[in-house]
Amino acid sequence: EEIKKEVSSYIKKIGYNPAAVAFVPISGWHGDNMLEVSSKMPWFKGWSVERKEGKAEGKCLIEALDAILPPTRPTDKALRLPLQDVYKIGGIGTVPVGRVETGVLKPGMVVTFAPAGLTTEVKSVEMHHEALQEAVPGDNVGFNVKNVSVKE
Repeated sequence: EEIKKEVSSYIKKIGYNPAAVAFVPISGWHGDNMLEVSSKMPWFKGWSVERKEGKAEGKCLIEALDAILPPTRPTDKALRLPLQDVYKIGGIGTVPVGRVETGVLKPGMVVTFAPAGLTTEVKSVEMHHEALQEAVPGDNVGFNVKNVSVKE
């Protein structure tokens, strides 16, 4: 309870709701409360979380992990794709890479790079060496752009 109280205080300070966080005592060394309820922790009656999507409860770590809701994929918003790197690939050209956070990225789209204000057309989009017709939030992609150098 002491650890739960301290961690809850910290979670609240950084802007999260402690009621939406499952606290599960475990022993990774012995596997206690990881996949099934441990007889070595009879004092632990289970965890519960309350969030706007509803309530969830359980007794072990795997149930807490299964109760985590996937984030929404905001495809209806403007394209935001923070660049991780830019490559110059012989015979292909300039390939910026990054993760789509919001919006969609498609071949033929016109994109603007900030803060440079550079605008160009996307020739192709790939993920794990496979061409995509559309990249959505969560996808780590590389995309070929027209008439842009790595330095720009």
